[in-house]
Amino acid sequence: MLPEKDPRKQGEKDPKEDPSVTLFREYLRIKTVQPEPDYDTAVKFLERIASELDLPCQKVEVCPGRVITILTWKGTKPQLRSILLNSHTDVVPVFEEFWHHDPFAAFKDSEGNIFARGAQDMKCVSIQYIEAIRRLKAEGRRFPRTIHMSFVPDEEIGGYKGMQMFVKRPEFATLNVGFALDEGLANPTDTFTVFYGEKCPWWIKVKVEGNPGHGSRFIENTAAEKMHRVITSFLEFREREKQRLKSEKHLTLGDVTSLNLTMLNGGISFNVVPSEMSAAFDIRIPPTVDLKAFEEQVTAWCRAAGEGVTYEFHQKYTDQSMTSTEESDPWWKAFSTTCRNMNMKLKCEIFPAATDSRYIRAAGHPAIGFSPMNRTPVLLHDHNEFLNEQVFLRGIEIYAQLISALANVPQLQAEA
Repeated sequence: MLPEKDPRKQGEKDPKEDPSVTLFREYLRIKTVQPEPDYDTAVKFLERIASELDLPCQKVEVCPGRVITILTWKGTKPQLRSILLNSHTDVVPVFEEFWHHDPFAAFKDSEGNIFARGAQDMKCVSIQYIEAIRRLKAEGRRFPRTIHMSFVPDEEIGGYKGMQMFVKRPEFATLNVGFALDEGLANPTDTFTVFYGEKCPWWIKVKVEGNPGHGSRFIENTAAEKMHRVITSFLEFREREKQRLKSEKHLTLGDVTSLNLTMLNGGISFNVVPSEMSAAFDIRIPPTVDLKAFEEQVTAWCRAAGEGVTYEFHQKYTDQSMTSTEESDPWWKAFSTTCRNMNMKLKCEIFPAATDSRYIRAAGHPAIGFSPMNRTPVLLHDHNEFLNEQVFLRGIEIYAQLISALANVPQLQAEA
């Protein structure tokens, strides 16, 4: 890691810097990094923002130490379903030796690139929501629909003690959500990527039992031989999906099933043939795939490897809800029309991984994954994650327009 040359990296304000950028950098410096995020400081930061914006702030502790923070701008017709602007407060770990700058200093270079963990995923969006609301309130705007900003923990480790629990709580029900925005991805081209669905993450551990013995002998029916068959079946499928993605140009990563061998365990000594081995696979399945048929395929692969081969799920998400992108849908029409009016080119895709949007959709609410970061390399979870301040500022304007359009969607028939 290189020494810093930014005299304001520890929080001194630059009078020439846009206040929204200054706030963004302040938020980035809060070390909400897994596995021990500083959530308390983040919540205090959000409480301060709520006070600045004169918005009520609700805190819901879904389990010990895991608080959902909600800022609410009440609409003129609060009986209508609300708009939910969701973001998560935690960020993934870093390997500091690979970073050019301190990943929690929010260093800004001479080109306006802000380097920090969370710059893209997704503290940028949190502050863009906040600053868009600040701008709209300063303009004296009011909207029929209530707008909620939710800031949730633990998304980066599955959301099990965050959004997954929150959507089952009465506090979530009282939000009366009609439509939600959540995180997306950067796009290196002029296009903005929009996500209307997500893959189902399946984490499968395959256990294999076989005959043990001395390492000098040709033991029959060993665990290693069976494991070889298992791995071959799984990875041959992986190669087929990989080639399908390459050969069918209209497909994106979200359209194919990704599969990776992520852990392999077994053995006690160089000269002992083990009686048991295990392999872990991370599988991400598009919502267009028949999940029952896919599990039957997994069962067949294990059965074909021989006796004593079993598998268990460490994660098995099965909800395949997708949000409509038809122009007849009033929510999508408001979103897409607003983007067109700003000359934004959209590309609709299935999200290749998993975000908290899946829990919102599973609860019966349409949700779009969208981060307004075009002309930006995809660097979430990567070294030297950054976002340019001009892209960030443009995102505030985009969200201001989108929030205005969505909060003004006329009363729907279901709300009559």
